[in-house]
Amino acid sequence: MSTIPEQQTSSQELAAMVSELEQAEAYEVTLRQRIIDARDQLAAGHTSIALSILNTAINDIDSATDVVAGSPR
Repeated sequence: MSTIPEQQTSSQELAAMVSELEQAEAYEVTLRQRIIDARDQLAAGHTSIALSILNTAINDIDSATDVVAGSPR
C-alpha cells in the first residue's frame, strides 16, 4: 500500500512540531502570569507597578515574533 508523501512525517519533523508547541505553551503561561501579576498589583492600588508589568509583557510579545507568528528557519 502506497502512502501520500504529504501524510508522511518524519520523527525529526514531529520533534520540531512538539518543540514548537512546548515553546508556545511556555510563552502563553508567561503572558498569563504577567496578566495575573498586573491585575493583582492594580487591585492593591499599585498602578505604576502594574503598568511596568504590562510594559514587560508587551516587550516580550514584540521580542517573540518567532513564537507568535513563526519565522523562517
